[in-house]
Amino acid sequence: MTVDADLVLCAETDNVATLTLNSPASRNALSLAMLMALSDRLNVIASRDDIRVVILQAEGPAFCAGHDLKELTARRNDPDRGRAFFAETMRACSSVMQRIVALPVPAIAAVDEMATAAGCQLVASCDLAVAGPRARFCTPGVDIGLFCSTPAVALSRNVAPKHAMEMLLTGAPIGAEAALRVGLVSRVSADGARTGAKALAAEIARKSPQAIRFGKQAFYAQREKPLGEAYELASAVMVENMLAADAQEGIAAFLGKREPNWRL
Repeated sequence: MTVDADLVLCAETDNVATLTLNSPASRNALSLAMLMALSDRLNVIASRDDIRVVILQAEGPAFCAGHDLKELTARRNDPDRGRAFFAETMRACSSVMQRIVALPVPAIAAVDEMATAAGCQLVASCDLAVAGPRARFCTPGVDIGLFCSTPAVALSRNVAPKHAMEMLLTGAPIGAEAALRVGLVSRVSADGARTGAKALAAEIARKSPQAIRFGKQAFYAQREKPLGEAYELASAVMVENMLAADAQEGIAAFLGKREPNWRL
């Protein structure tokens, strides 16, 4: 399948890449084509040393409606009742979510409207999320006989278990303030998610790129380990970070009472 670049637009300003889901007619559903386009954009960003932060936003009346149910339903007429296509779609979706976590730079979701099912998974997979006042989040698979098992992977790693299970078991939407309270988003912006995400991205982009690359990778790696192994890994990362050019420059700048000059 050829990648349709128009499904995910990319703009760059001041070392920040903004990816925009651009299928408003489908409420930015994660069709296989959308997943391929998003994966392609993320792979390019991962190879770039000059990008310091990624913002993920969307056009239209919804941030993301989750999987494209019309596309999935159409494949029930396949000889295998859609099994192979369903498996391909789930693999592609899981790969995109893991690619976001594995990006060397922070990813910020900017959510002004509804993020549903795998769309909620997309938000939870980002390192940070900014919600506008009208943002809503839900995992309503139970309402159509399809438990949101893959969204649960990202959701359960961001939200306390009982809050995550309530979302998964009831399918009920939660608003921006509730999402902030349970940890699904990191802040609510009264001026809208895009404005808030840009301000947050600009703040992060001013920090040491080397330190953030070290830190993001270590954060997720240590989280999956027992306490002793986590400290062992984090200590090793700290040593490598101390030997890096940005740490030398940053400490010298702090001691010299001047602004640091970070390397890309």
